[in-house]
Amino acid sequence: MTDLNDIIKPSNVAVITGGASGIGLAAAKHFAGVGMSVVIADLGGDRLAKAAEELKAISGEEHVMAIETDVADKASLAALERAVIQRFGRVHVLMNNAGIGPETSIFSDDSGWDAILGVNLMGVVNGTRVFGPGMIAHGERGLIINTGSKQGITTPPGNPAYNVSKAGVKVFTEALEHELRNTEGGRISAHLLIPGFVFTGLSKGFGGEKPAAAWTSEQTVAFMIESLAKGDFYILCPDNDVARATDERRMAWAMGDIIENRPPLSRWHPDYADKFTAFLAHG
Repeated sequence: MTDLNDIIKPSNVAVITGGASGIGLAAAKHFAGVGMSVVIADLGGDRLAKAAEELKAISGEEHVMAIETDVADKASLAALERAVIQRFGRVHVLMNNAGIGPETSIFSDDSGWDAILGVNLMGVVNGTRVFGPGMIAHGERGLIINTGSKQGITTPPGNPAYNVSKAGVKVFTEALEHELRNTEGGRISAHLLIPGFVFTGLSKGFGGEKPAAAWTSEQTVAFMIESLAKGDFYILCPDNDVARATDERRMAWAMGDIIENRPPLSRWHPDYADKFTAFLAHG
């Protein structure tokens, strides 16, 4: 168990990238609601300003910053860090959450690949590398939360650049937590948020209506906080359609491709579809 009251409390500071909407804004509102100073970083000035006003209504103007930041640009993240330290002095919670999901294929245009890898993967890597040293140095307890995806673990067909980016976030965050727990005197821990089906700006094709199968961003953040309180590293979120047991079986099958020397992505291979269905049913 982790006493989050030592971290998520008044006078402490949270920085959330991708904080103008979705999971990022829901997290920012939670942190603001317990009295933390909150910094949201995102692109889109109007959207960012609107989110900032919502946060100020919760905690007051003196506790909120909103800064346009391109997480794919390390210099932009460094400028963000300087502004945060100048205003609030230190950071206790860093949530590397910014993400995009344009459609890609293996041989699709470079622009989609560059954009996804720049935001989803390097935004996490550089955000951690920019803010992490200062968080370790101030000596107080803190959290680095990186937003991954189940697609980075089971890697389904359909958007390989997105899958690669989120698989990279998983590997990076695992390595980060290993290094943090072996840092003498360090009091920062890392955590991998693995959302389920969440109705956010990345969700498409639903005509503005939340599908019954999807969780809200607020439900996802509530689950994240509960998991952090338990000290979980892997925050594997269910949703209204897929229970944890189903996610576990899907992930176990994916690893089984290596162990049993099956074709890659055998879950979607015609010769293995029935075997996967049986495997899932007899979990």
